[in-house]
Amino acid sequence: MRGLTDRQRQVLEFIAQSITDTGYPPTIREIGHALEIRSTNGVNDHLRALERKGFIERGNAKSRAIQVTPQGEGELGYQPTAPSGGSFDESLSVPVLGRIAAGTPIEAIEQSDEHVRIDPSLLGRAQGADVFALRVEGESMIGDGILDGDLIFVRRQADARRGEMVAVWVDGSATVKRYYRDGDTIRLEPSNPAMDPIFVHAADARETAVLGKVIGVYREL
Repeated sequence: MRGLTDRQRQVLEFIAQSITDTGYPPTIREIGHALEIRSTNGVNDHLRALERKGFIERGNAKSRAIQVTPQGEGELGYQPTAPSGGSFDESLSVPVLGRIAAGTPIEAIEQSDEHVRIDPSLLGRAQGADVFALRVEGESMIGDGILDGDLIFVRRQADARRGEMVAVWVDGSATVKRYYRDGDTIRLEPSNPAMDPIFVHAADARETAVLGKVIGVYREL
């Protein structure tokens, strides 16, 4: 397996740092701006090379559907947050990265210094480093027991199976819905019968990406 060029390493490092800082991958334009790569084609060339060498995975060729693979993390010298097959003796601190709409998509997820400490058993098999929290605004997911003001825990992943509940990025805004892909159309389905689904058609050229799967909910009484 061939190693990385200096430029490819810079791109890989920027992607990994963006995911760590914000909870979601950067867009092609953000990569180009940060690294002073003038064309989107130039960024895509580096992404294709990183994918070919096994350092990243890209879902549906969307710019915010990039994941750093275990091989990529190893190249960057990342360490796991817990031994494989082991357990955590203390509570986990999960970053709350901002707000997400349970209704019409709202403004982009914000970066935040807020954290919530939880028992690791609430995350199932997910590792703490793979999970972030978002505060819900709206009532479109009340049928799934998610209420306005709840915190949802999201495991980072770039794709979703049909019917999974996910955090989704649509044109610079974020929402939580159940995900369905029908040919060239993505349907984001609420669980509140009083609300309509959101349809994203390929012909619309709207930037859409799965940020992660919802794996838990936290409510303060």
